[in-house]
Amino acid sequence: MNKKLFSLGCIFMLLAIFISACGGDDASSGGTVALRYSIWDKNQVPALQQIIDKFEKAHSNIKVTIEVTPYAQYWTKLETAATGGSAADVYWMNGPNFQKYASNEIIAPIDEQINNDKVSLDNYPASLVNLYTYNGKHYALPKDFDTIGLWYNKTLFDAAGVKYPDDTWTWDTLRATAKKLTNSAKGTWGIAAPMNSQEGFYNTIPQNDGYVISPDKKSSGFDSEAAIGGLKFWTDLIQDKSSPTESQMVDTTPLVMFESGKVAMMYGGSWDAVEFHSNSYTKDKVAVSVLPQGKKRATVIHGLGNVISANTEHPEQAWEFVKYLGSQEAAEMQANTGTVIPAYNGTQDTWVKAYPNFHLQAFIDELQYSVPYPISKNTQVWNDEQDKILTQVWSGQLDLETGAKQLATQMNQALAQEK
Repeated sequence: MNKKLFSLGCIFMLLAIFISACGGDDASSGGTVALRYSIWDKNQVPALQQIIDKFEKAHSNIKVTIEVTPYAQYWTKLETAATGGSAADVYWMNGPNFQKYASNEIIAPIDEQINNDKVSLDNYPASLVNLYTYNGKHYALPKDFDTIGLWYNKTLFDAAGVKYPDDTWTWDTLRATAKKLTNSAKGTWGIAAPMNSQEGFYNTIPQNDGYVISPDKKSSGFDSEAAIGGLKFWTDLIQDKSSPTESQMVDTTPLVMFESGKVAMMYGGSWDAVEFHSNSYTKDKVAVSVLPQGKKRATVIHGLGNVISANTEHPEQAWEFVKYLGSQEAAEMQANTGTVIPAYNGTQDTWVKAYPNFHLQAFIDELQYSVPYPISKNTQVWNDEQDKILTQVWSGQLDLETGAKQLATQMNQALAQEK
């Protein structure tokens, strides 16, 4: 063969290989883009798979795979993956961890995409939009939200001849009713009062005109008279013997006690609806009311956001998926299953109707006076101190006022170290 022709043939072959390599599997070349979507709640997989199936029909070049990691391991696994550059393309984010991921540029801001595609953030509760905003940039489209209500056992109320909770209840009403519903001979209590932040004192502290963390995220409010009063609400119930002790609630969780008829009331989240509907005992015996009022009405609001990994190889496709997850259509599909309250305004009524016997409208009614979930750049540091110190208070090993002041000191030190 002519050497010149042979050389030209090799050159053309190399060019063909190069062009083919450049094409890769990118959607623009007709290939399929594989996206990984990381979550922690297996109960939501059926609804999310419905949403993904609908999304993939409209985006035949994108394939989405759900990866479920139990919450107990989720953040450890995610941090390891993110550090190694192997995090999922899209994943769930919560309030306590958000600022850590945003400040370290582990997740990508989405303002440009929001503006280009004219996505209106007015479609979501402002408190959730603000929760996932850092230094003026938006990092997530809200997925869902949750508030806290007073779950009660209608059967136990009826047996005691006590009226069900309603929006006229105050702290005093609850305390008095819990005493009436407690029957030591039968081994039942009026209420469970565990050491719990989101389902407990994160609600009663603002109801007493206090705060957990200052608006500028620089100081703790735990040592204030208002916050101490919000904590005392719970320890008083234990001292009244209207609630099991802290050690009893460690041995058997309040949820298990409630689902077996051992406690008549418990503060719980909107997410409990799925659990109570699937439980044969609670399915037809329980309902929920708005929280009793302190000096004012308040309930802590929290919600998840869908975020995009800053290291994703497919940012455009990841955004298309996140945008669809945040759409009205996806929210309605999620609402129909009753798993969580969708964040998209106007779709919550579908969720309420999923379990009509529970009177879930209470969780929606509380939106008007909801307060943001307390977070900072490194929430977990002072959360650990919070749990350690307040567990001692709840168990009676540490005086409430002393413990609250110790916690404020530890929290202020942690906040001072955040940069």
